[in-house]
Amino acid sequence: MRFLVDNALSPSVAERLNQASHDAVHLRDYAMERAIDQELLCRAAAEHRHLISADTDFANLLALGQAASPSVILFRRLSLRRPSSQADLILSNLGPISGPLEKGCIVVLEETRIRVRPLPITNGP
Repeated sequence: MRFLVDNALSPSVAERLNQASHDAVHLRDYAMERAIDQELLCRAAAEHRHLISADTDFANLLALGQAASPSVILFRRLSLRRPSSQADLILSNLGPISGPLEKGCIVVLEETRIRVRPLPITNGP
């Protein structure tokens, strides 16, 4: 899978995902540390990457824009702040979330649960 790791997380998360045979880059690899959130979403979508972050703004932007991509993996309420633990949490859950990620979704990872919300997010049925 292809991932773009946001500044809210360590570059070590991307390194660990690469070690597990995925294609992961950190924003620093693109010198995009100061880019606005919309630019990051555009970059991830253009490169068919799933964005990984701890910043809830990305989910809000996708919802407001009723966007179908890119998928976002969002860390919430984690006491596990070590990059290796964050990467391992992603890797250990890729089985159940890989299908929804490919279709377009927001995955919220917490220590005790996973929530998946398909994209686009709409108000109606």
